[in-house]
Amino acid sequence: MEAKAIAKYVRVSPFKVQRVVSLIRGRPVREAQAMLRYMPSRTAQVVAKVLRSAVANAENNLELDGDALVVSRAFVDKGPSTKRMTPRARGRADILTKRSSHVTVVVAEKGR
Repeated sequence: MEAKAIAKYVRVSPFKVQRVVSLIRGRPVREAQAMLRYMPSRTAQVVAKVLRSAVANAENNLELDGDALVVSRAFVDKGPSTKRMTPRARGRADILTKRSSHVTVVVAEKGR
């Protein structure tokens, strides 16, 4: 059985989140939580929150053992980007693209 959690419209660039997500993919949940706890990036906090939610879904909804869980899949999709204007020299303007992302974490029991 697999349990899944999704965080949508997170105001962090998907490129930054992808670096953190690739580190926890395939690892046991306890090890992944320990890694995320001591990472110095803001994106690690977002991924840790999604991982905690996926573990809670597995324990409460599917009655799986929390110590036997592994991060089977973890990926990031692009969310909508908001465009803002920033003033530049000589009356011109540039476009600032503020990106968002959707973070998905799937946990499963070992051996599945």
